[in-house]
Amino acid sequence: MKKLLIIIGGMIGFLVLAVGGYAYYLYSSISDTASTMHENIVRESNHREAAASPEKDDPISFLLLGIDNEDTESGRSDTMIVLTVNPNKESIKMVSIPRDTRTEIIGRGREDKINHAYAFGGAQMAIDTVENFLNIPIDYIVSINLDGFEDIVDTVDGVTVNNNLAFEHKGFDFPEGELHLSGEEALAYVRMRKEDPEGDLGRNERQRDVVDAIIHEGANLSSIIKAGDFLSILGENVRTNMTFDEMKDFQDDYRSSRHNIETLEMSGDGTTIDGIYYMNIHEEVRNHVSETLRKHLELD
Repeated sequence: MKKLLIIIGGMIGFLVLAVGGYAYYLYSSISDTASTMHENIVRESNHREAAASPEKDDPISFLLLGIDNEDTESGRSDTMIVLTVNPNKESIKMVSIPRDTRTEIIGRGREDKINHAYAFGGAQMAIDTVENFLNIPIDYIVSINLDGFEDIVDTVDGVTVNNNLAFEHKGFDFPEGELHLSGEEALAYVRMRKEDPEGDLGRNERQRDVVDAIIHEGANLSSIIKAGDFLSILGENVRTNMTFDEMKDFQDDYRSSRHNIETLEMSGDGTTIDGIYYMNIHEEVRNHVSETLRKHLELD
């Protein structure tokens, strides 16, 4: 999920620039899609002391969520990635938060798995909980329904990935090596977790590989004729508090940062409480990640 913003922004930019006379139609369609994706969440975080919200060219932060409705009607954020983007340093810091992380759910008054915050209170509760956990402001949120992966993959005629773990899942066989996946296969590929010795970390890596492949397949002329379908799928499956103007500003002012991405790791110990598995993140690890992100956001 780490390049979700590049799917939205980069694909938009490529389509507009590549089609020439078709640009006005695409611009209107993209604008309409951005309006459909928009979720009105006003951010004035008390975790940013200098100002309630960032100004132009300030470092900013994103919470990227992959919402999986497979096991619950309301959906849980089974993928949670925090990005901080500093245009002055032209760099991005990225950290994945393990889905089973035990922490206080802000607004519920008790501790639980961090990925339950979205199921309990939607985007607002997810933002508040992650802000409290990492002691940083979250300026923007981007969520994608993982069911939308299937339609997106089929729209670009499938994706090619290099699989380093042979496994079977949902009736599909995934041998090691190069695989070309349909939408249904890709959805099963990114959802497998229990058979992976790396658990969530392995699944998150497969999700990122599929997203990378979607970008690769989408950035070619044969996919441009399907731009309407692609934008429709984005509108149905992606939600963000970014406006269309903010998306354009992000591409103009922050896009160079994507070439310098540093990944931070979060580690901890597993524990079972009342028969439920949790991950307790080491306090020194959480503090290190928090301090690194705060420094990158130029808060300390």
